[in-house]
Amino acid sequence: MFIRTESFSQYLRMYPVVSTLLAINILIYLLGWLPVIGDLIFDYGVGYNLAISQGEWWRFITPMFLHGGMMHLLFNMFSLFLFGPELEKLTGKVRFLTVYGLAGLFGTVATYFLEPLNYLHVGASGAIFGILGAFAALLYYGRRALPQLRQIILPIIVISIVMTFLTPGINATAHIAGMITGFLVGLSYFHPKRIVSWKTKK
Repeated sequence: MFIRTESFSQYLRMYPVVSTLLAINILIYLLGWLPVIGDLIFDYGVGYNLAISQGEWWRFITPMFLHGGMMHLLFNMFSLFLFGPELEKLTGKVRFLTVYGLAGLFGTVATYFLEPLNYLHVGASGAIFGILGAFAALLYYGRRALPQLRQIILPIIVISIVMTFLTPGINATAHIAGMITGFLVGLSYFHPKRIVSWKTKK
């Protein structure tokens, strides 16, 4: 289910939203290596609660596209590359982007309200945890009908939550808030009656 066998061109064609998000994140990371531009991107894009409290509202969004290093970027983008396509294929482009965007946004909002004013954070993890949360909602409605998905996703969710609290420097608030948001949006999307409705409209 989560083994990618598509060619590069097939992947781009079949999963345009995931592909675009991957490209944006990688491009911004590469731009971050440029001397002046990189400093500006970080200074004006990092999630900084004090700056948000002073009216810099765009910082609710921009941290979702910044990463603290190569390994941070690779881990998040690999997760998006692996898990994103199945959800985009299942829900469609707009619904997938809604899950991803709202999970990332509410991860940042929760960080603002629950962490100190001097707290700094970057990363797409909250949005990616939202994808896992959406899959959890799908399992909620289809417990017995989706045994393969349950066997894969549930251990990944448990391991991800455990590692969130065991790994130093992780924004656990964004991770958990993102997953909860993805789950709640997923409950709306994957309700059996609603699935019939929006599948019929395709």
